[in-house]
Amino acid sequence: MSKGSTMRRTAYTIIGVLILCVMLFPVYWMLNASLQPSGNTLTAGFLPLHPTFSGYRRALDEQGGNLVTSLIIAVGTVVLSLAIATPCAYALSQFRSRWVSIGLLAILISQMIPGIVIANALYTAYERIGLLNSIPGLIIANCASGIPFAILILRSFMLSLPPSLVEAARVDGAGLFRAFVAIVLPISRNSLITAGLFSFLFSWSDFLFALTLTTKGGVRPVTLGIYQYLGTQVQNWNAVMATAVLSAIPAVVLLVAAQKYIAAGAIGGAVK
Repeated sequence: MSKGSTMRRTAYTIIGVLILCVMLFPVYWMLNASLQPSGNTLTAGFLPLHPTFSGYRRALDEQGGNLVTSLIIAVGTVVLSLAIATPCAYALSQFRSRWVSIGLLAILISQMIPGIVIANALYTAYERIGLLNSIPGLIIANCASGIPFAILILRSFMLSLPPSLVEAARVDGAGLFRAFVAIVLPISRNSLITAGLFSFLFSWSDFLFALTLTTKGGVRPVTLGIYQYLGTQVQNWNAVMATAVLSAIPAVVLLVAAQKYIAAGAIGGAVK
């Protein structure tokens, strides 16, 4: 490798590190502010020289229930989204019909509909059937974003599955459902994890549906809790930032734990 190439790679590395530092600085400042004594974050030091965990104690006391609510909604969204999207994706990958292209076009169009339009429509429907201010209502609403995305990811992978695998199971006496459960689902593990993770993140970070479909304080996801927290804790930013840090932990842990599955699931359908 020539000296010029080495210097170019070093320069690119330095630029990449600088860009990464700029992008991650808000995350660092959020963590730093959560460890500072109670007060305005503008007066906080660059380093938490005298860290305190009082903000985390207060955040757990006042926002712990909202974190649990968000976790229940996110897990429910993942389960329902995968339960509906997986067989739909398999059917769309196996059928050879012009209606499949129309169905995929409809799925893509559904992803382009603004969330506020869906939220307003759901509010009217939920008010009539009694799903306002309920966890099942928020799960169903979040599935409106999770299911189409999951179908697209799962179908792209299932297109690469050899039909001979299912045909061999059918020859051995397995029915369609058993072949799907015993053959297709285990092979599609990476794409299932990828689709499930994104469904979890969609639900965990949802604010629009939570704001529109909850009019009382009985059911309050953590995103809505932080929003309402800002108006009452302007003098206790360490508690606000501690809540933000706690709300980011599940997403970070899942992304790190499922990193290799996400990479494999995202490109699985691209290579046959």
